[in-house]
Amino acid sequence: MHVAHLSLADFRSYAGAEVPLDPGVTAFVGPNGQGKTNLVEAIGYVATLGSHRVATDAPLIRLGAERAVVRTSILRDGRSTLVELEITAGKANRARINRSDNVRPRDVLGLLRTVLFAPEDLALVKGDPGERRRFLDELLTARAPRLAGVRQDYERVLKQRNALLKTAAQARRGGGKGADLSTLEIWDGHLARAGAELTAFRLQLVAALQPLVAQAYEQLAPGGGETVLEYRSSFEGALPGSREEAEQQLLEALRQAHPQEVARGLTLVGPHRDELGLRLGPLPAKGYASHGESWSYALALRLASYELLKADGGEPVLILDDVFAELDARRRDRLAELVAGGEQVLVTAAVPEDVPKALAGARYAVADGTVTRLDP
Repeated sequence: MHVAHLSLADFRSYAGAEVPLDPGVTAFVGPNGQGKTNLVEAIGYVATLGSHRVATDAPLIRLGAERAVVRTSILRDGRSTLVELEITAGKANRARINRSDNVRPRDVLGLLRTVLFAPEDLALVKGDPGERRRFLDELLTARAPRLAGVRQDYERVLKQRNALLKTAAQARRGGGKGADLSTLEIWDGHLARAGAELTAFRLQLVAALQPLVAQAYEQLAPGGGETVLEYRSSFEGALPGSREEAEQQLLEALRQAHPQEVARGLTLVGPHRDELGLRLGPLPAKGYASHGESWSYALALRLASYELLKADGGEPVLILDDVFAELDARRRDRLAELVAGGEQVLVTAAVPEDVPKALAGARYAVADGTVTRLDP
């Protein structure tokens, strides 16, 4: 799998851009702030319908424009697929596949798979639990695009349940009798069903990642210690062994939490509050791992994701966004050696020297809103 062509209209800093791409390594080189990351961000957006830099779509639209358009031609198993996404702030995005309008944006998921390394990845180790939940859920969706619907169902039910709890909490604080909570148990059931499915898939994913993360960390930092991934539920009790068991556990936890939830006006248990714990040796990585160890751990999580997706069939596109400037020479060289054989590897760097020799390939100069291919 590789991206054969990228076309942008009013995306970030680009009024327009046409970038042909080949398999193998391609490096985008230029000073910071010139739009290198915008190019790979657009490719990542096609794969995930989200940005690794911002939480909303509005910043993706060029200042003064009403919408942005990203087009990618994707080659897989000798077949070409044209994917077009129209991004409009405050409105539903639109998608086309091979010129057909009869698709939803989430139908695009799975047509292009990427694994992106970026400076923001350090938050996978040092950041809040939400960063690690997002990592798991995006990888789940990359492996099985239908799970995007499961995630949306859970978020929809959670929003409705929280609205009911918030109304009840406000009424109680106002000295009233309180809101009608007769439907709370109905929402419990909806949340438990959707949450159990999401939890079950997360647990399977963590089990699959565990040996791959350990292997990748050893490759990046030989003898650096044992890595352990621990999925921690937001309520007490053993982790479920099946989706049915997860549903019953979550349903009971919700019922027990009713008094506290009504008092606080929000849902206190469920996958949205679970945590992926990362240990290095006997200690949690967060707060105890050094800067270099944290970087190795974050890179190991991405390398494990790559191996998992590759094993599923269809090698993902590897994107390394300004990563090498963040690494010491040893980790830089080890990472380059590990990814050099990828079917398509896209690299951004401020100066040519930041691109390791193991990643020789096509080069583009990026400056002043233009992308120029350089002769070999």
